[in-house]
Amino acid sequence: MGLTHVFCNMENYRIEKDSLGEVPVPEDKLWGAQTERARTHFKIGKEPMPLEIIRAIAMVKRAAACSNCACGQLSVEKRDLIVECCDAILSGQYDDQFPLHVWQTGSGTQSNMNVNEVISNWAEIKKHGTIGSGRRFVHPNDDVNKSQSTNDVMPSAIRIAVTQMVCFELLPALQSLRDGLAGKSAEFSTIVKIGRTHLMDATPLTLGQEFSGYVAQVEHDMEAIKSVLPHVMELPVGGTAVGTGLNTPDGYIQRTVDGLNQFTGLAFSAASNKFEAMASHDSLVELSGMLKRTAVSLMKIANDLRLLGSGPRSGLGELVLPANEPGSSIMPGKVNPTQCEAVTQVCCQVIGNDAAITAGAMQGHLELNVFMPMIGNALVQSIRLLSHVTDSFNHNCIAGLQPNEKRIHDNLHGSLMLVTALNVHIGYEKAAQIAQYAYQSGLSLRDAAVQSGMVSAEDYDAWVVPEKMV
Repeated sequence: MGLTHVFCNMENYRIEKDSLGEVPVPEDKLWGAQTERARTHFKIGKEPMPLEIIRAIAMVKRAAACSNCACGQLSVEKRDLIVECCDAILSGQYDDQFPLHVWQTGSGTQSNMNVNEVISNWAEIKKHGTIGSGRRFVHPNDDVNKSQSTNDVMPSAIRIAVTQMVCFELLPALQSLRDGLAGKSAEFSTIVKIGRTHLMDATPLTLGQEFSGYVAQVEHDMEAIKSVLPHVMELPVGGTAVGTGLNTPDGYIQRTVDGLNQFTGLAFSAASNKFEAMASHDSLVELSGMLKRTAVSLMKIANDLRLLGSGPRSGLGELVLPANEPGSSIMPGKVNPTQCEAVTQVCCQVIGNDAAITAGAMQGHLELNVFMPMIGNALVQSIRLLSHVTDSFNHNCIAGLQPNEKRIHDNLHGSLMLVTALNVHIGYEKAAQIAQYAYQSGLSLRDAAVQSGMVSAEDYDAWVVPEKMV
């Protein structure tokens, strides 16, 4: 029987029960009493529990049902109902059945029970055609949550969610950005420009060399993120309440991890010490640190590009950034480095999230850290934002970047720091005198060198060759 026609009157309620008593629940909703209580008691903020985490909880429920069945703790019929509902949740059919906000109990119990109740009521409709036909065939605690506790489900779900996002969204986005920057580095390899340190003129390099630094930054960021994944992917499934594994059958843990690996295509492992994995979130702090590192890199790259593209006539003007949209509501023809600005805003948010994750993770008390919803939400947001902005930056900025070769040439040959090439021929002090004379008199470096009598025109032309200085 289909589910959609069962709920038709938004104004009607049914009575659901939990250990504290009866609760009226909107008739058109699949959740139960505990979810409805949480909707009343945690009207805090507007941020919903991320669907990435909800779906990861469903993955744990799916794998747990299969393990419990294999261990002789759950019937095949109940297993199949739980698996079928979890697959429907994972396909996005019931996204509107998970209304709870991030700001709830620090263990995430309300969201874990939200998933349990939805699965239980979904199974009830499948089995009996309606909710409330008598004793539940699939009980939210006794069946859906069998061999589990919120205390091991939530940290496992967060680790599953963020690992999937890193592997399937963030790393591919960073790889594409790396490749886009590498393409520009190769394209710009013969364009000699003036370098800058302290924002002041320095010795020359190629534009390709400058971009090769960005390529290396992104490569190192990717390596750093990958390096922390093995610890993140250690799951505390089967730890139940405090890490001892109370009420789990023999073989449950490995079967559950194997089921998750088969379903996700990833290589999760069972945490060797459940007490550490549940009482602390050091691995998530480490991952957040690598996300912060990536944000720092992207901030540097984006800021460099908007500096190099500044002007176009009153700034450096060495790069022409794509004109994706008008830049001003009052100044006609103005084009702004909007993609760079989006990147830097995201970077600030990721760095702020890292501070929140750090503060939450160091508040673990005894056998449980009760900052999980906040930590999970902040990590999901950071990964999502970095993934999206990296894609946008690559496609809407990097791909269309062009050099302003005339401006690059003029800046290069107008720089006094080409005088550095004279050091090995006439010494630092004489070269400094020539540079200072050129600056004070408004002469070109070549004219100042020749007028000084320290360098002939022929020697200057032979010694000061920017292409040989890179």
